[in-house]
Amino acid sequence: MSGATGRFTEAVVTRAMRRVARQLNVPAEDATLLRLTNNAVFVLPAAGLVIRITRSLALADRVHKVAKLGAWFEHVGAPTIRLDHRIDQPVPVGGLLATVWRYVPPMRPAPTVPDLGRVLREFHALPPSPFALPSWDPVNDARARLDDAEALDDHEREFLVRWCDSIEARLASLRGRGDWRLVHGDAHVGNLLRESATRVVLCDFDSTCLGPWQVDLAAVAVGEIRFGRANAHQAMATAYGYDVTRDPDWPLLRGVRELKLVVSAVPLLASTPGVAAEFRTRLTSIMDGDENVRWTPYADLTRPSGGDRRP
Repeated sequence: MSGATGRFTEAVVTRAMRRVARQLNVPAEDATLLRLTNNAVFVLPAAGLVIRITRSLALADRVHKVAKLGAWFEHVGAPTIRLDHRIDQPVPVGGLLATVWRYVPPMRPAPTVPDLGRVLREFHALPPSPFALPSWDPVNDARARLDDAEALDDHEREFLVRWCDSIEARLASLRGRGDWRLVHGDAHVGNLLRESATRVVLCDFDSTCLGPWQVDLAAVAVGEIRFGRANAHQAMATAYGYDVTRDPDWPLLRGVRELKLVVSAVPLLASTPGVAAEFRTRLTSIMDGDENVRWTPYADLTRPSGGDRRP
């Protein structure tokens, strides 16, 4: 079953995962649910696979984009995880869509911010994709989240709508730069995996698009401010070779990232009390202009058991 928002339950996505495993003829007895937010992410260690199922019907176009990107990333040797080749992707299953990836087992040392800076520099240098990608449009993305919300009160909704309007009015400066590249869209250490002692790769391409490359550098700088990750930004600036906080559009880049970090949880408010409380902590700190309030990653509040860390 799905709720009023079309967001499918853990039981539904678990059955879908097992159906995909049967199509691949791989074992699923050891399957573990790592994440249950907009996507349900299952790892199947014995099969060496990760199955990622999108929980909202509204995100179907995004899944097709991710599948195309996965195939192209392998073709150009991008520093990314790889799709599994045993099945056409994305995989339709019970009205949902899944993508299947090769599992990268945890390996020490864990990826670091300098790793992220180096990987992003390589990612941003990739050639243009042979297919159309969406353009960076953070305000419309945020508004789509608000449309998928059932648990906002009128005051919260009005503030978020005004915030979207304010940012949109200022975006011309970034859109006018013209130096748009492939942008990951959610570039933080939680979306890195270590393949070997010398190779770290990116995962999670839901937000990947064409846009200003500085967007990907803002995530770590904002994370230092809001999550208290000391010295992270300087490590990123050194590894990448650019200090985004000295960019003329830094205040706008920061505002765009903070908007994403607040509204990303809006569709989950009705079903996840811990996320709802953290959302209101974040929103209140923005309303009050208080940078001293420390935020907690949403995934720390939704992780089923031993899952990964995300903002």
